Amino acid sequence: MDGERLSRVRDVPPIGYEEHMAVLVALGAFLMTLAGGWSAHRVTDRRHLVLGLAGGLMLGVVGLELLPESLEAAGTEVHGVPVALLLFVAGFLLAHLVERLLAHRQASHGAGERNGRTPEVGLTAAAAMVGHSAMDGVAIGAAFQIDGGMGAAVAVAVIAHDFADGFNTYTLTRVYGNARRRALTMLVADAAAPVAGAASTLLFTIPEPLLGGYLGLFGGALLYLAAAEILPEAHHEHPARTTLLCTVAGALFIWLVVGAAH
Repeated sequence: MDGERLSRVRDVPPIGYEEHMAVLVALGAFLMTLAGGWSAHRVTDRRHLVLGLAGGLMLGVVGLELLPESLEAAGTEVHGVPVALLLFVAGFLLAHLVERLLAHRQASHGAGERNGRTPEVGLTAAAAMVGHSAMDGVAIGAAFQIDGGMGAAVAVAVIAHDFADGFNTYTLTRVYGNARRRALTMLVADAAAPVAGAASTLLFTIPEPLLGGYLGLFGGALLYLAAAEILPEAHHEHPARTTLLCTVAGALFIWLVVGAAH
């Protein structure tokens, strides 16, 4: 990132064109989350292709955009390692820890319940998805504070994996015995969360070092979701070449977006 682009972080007013764009773009995440929930209700045989594409988009954004930009913005090192990389690893481990804790809670509750169904566990897991989606929205807003092209790239990744978020939010709520109305309520909350997160960035400009650190943390969590959740799920029931091609196409698309933005 050159000096001119970095200066935008310091010079941009609290509410500007690019911040408003972040909120508008986050509406795409809202719609994609609802589409994922609708697909969970009307399960189709093409879901693996969408998930394969989402995994490729997420991988491309992390490797080609988030990591390079966060390294430039964060700047400082701790014990010889850039802060952005430390937070990248922390984000990966944090996402893994949260996923393991939720899985352990589901297993411990399910073991003692008839048919393994505990409605509270489903609601807890869905609420965690809502919190994750809100942070996705903050990431979109933070990226737009750096540069419109970066904001667009991050938004593409968020919108892509929000299909899986919506699918999982609805499925988790229902599979643990919650009524359809509760599942739809959690789905709508999950869909609205990225918009709320992006809107929150209208109220402040994130200092450059914190911005780089946050984007590194978000990149680690995003990579975990792609590598440990999205891609394995995409290839689990349909290990087809077309799914792999969709993943490669997603990464190549982000390369084109990043190249055009720079």
